[in-house]
Amino acid sequence: MRLRQWLVRFDRGKVQELSWRKTWDFAKILRRYSLQSLNNDRHLCFLQQSRRVRQVCHIAMKRDFEYINTVQEGSEDTHSQVRQMHLVAPLDKHFPLLYAILKEHIADDVDYKVLVFCTTAMATRLVADLLGELNLNVREIHSRKPQSYRTRVSDEFRKSKGLILVTSDVSARGVDYPDVTLVVQVGLPADREQYIHRLGRTGRRGKEGQGILLLAPWEEFFLATAKDLPIGKALVPSVDPDTKKKVERALSNVEMKNKEAAYQAWLGYYNSNKKVGKDKYRLVELANEFSRCTGLDSPPAIPKLVLGKMGLKNIPGLHSK
Repeated sequence: MRLRQWLVRFDRGKVQELSWRKTWDFAKILRRYSLQSLNNDRHLCFLQQSRRVRQVCHIAMKRDFEYINTVQEGSEDTHSQVRQMHLVAPLDKHFPLLYAILKEHIADDVDYKVLVFCTTAMATRLVADLLGELNLNVREIHSRKPQSYRTRVSDEFRKSKGLILVTSDVSARGVDYPDVTLVVQVGLPADREQYIHRLGRTGRRGKEGQGILLLAPWEEFFLATAKDLPIGKALVPSVDPDTKKKVERALSNVEMKNKEAAYQAWLGYYNSNKKVGKDKYRLVELANEFSRCTGLDSPPAIPKLVLGKMGLKNIPGLHSK
């Protein structure tokens, strides 16, 4: 067997996190090293394809490169045994609804094993703190945690039942958690593919599973991008006044710095979404609504340099420092 000069195997999720500038730099590095090889072979192996992956290929590869698709034609994107539902509710109802969904699921399945996906690492920490204050058996995992911690928590969740793992997209690919009974996605997924990969953590090895997507009304446009998927409309669970007060009390116990970090991360995430981030004035209104939902009296100040990088200088409603 002839040895290739080099082979790069790269997760599409990693490329998706790169800015266009970093994508260009990454591709140029690949091209430079390929040109130094003796036979000028260039071989890229990606786990999934996306627009950003194709951009890398066009920059780094020879013009006559070929795609090799290892997915059988007609294969289903999502497991047929996973029941997919969505809920659309105002942002201020998301935390109480999440708590109600989890409590109902726990009551129905003593061997529950739940993944809760959040939009950012800081949102993950916020939601994990909140659910912990509500006395649920919860762990968190995201990119801001050390690798040793993430490995330990991942192993614990893999072997356990009766546990909720709140996670960013570090758990969307490349992990096998057996017997996950429910996947909840809170907020707008990055794209249709990301929704599918998250959902794929349940219903594995022929077992049944359930997926719930929790959106705000202004995030509902996402459903049009996944209209070919069997995502039904769920009945919104009733949240009694006592539950709402309980969630508010739990939020008041979450550290202020974690709420502030979640606000800034929320603003950055939705600013990068073409649909939501197009209107900067509306974006800031929504961000400040999220701030109120976390229990903050006023939106926290954000460094001027950060606001500049986001293209949000001089937008009314933002506080800088």
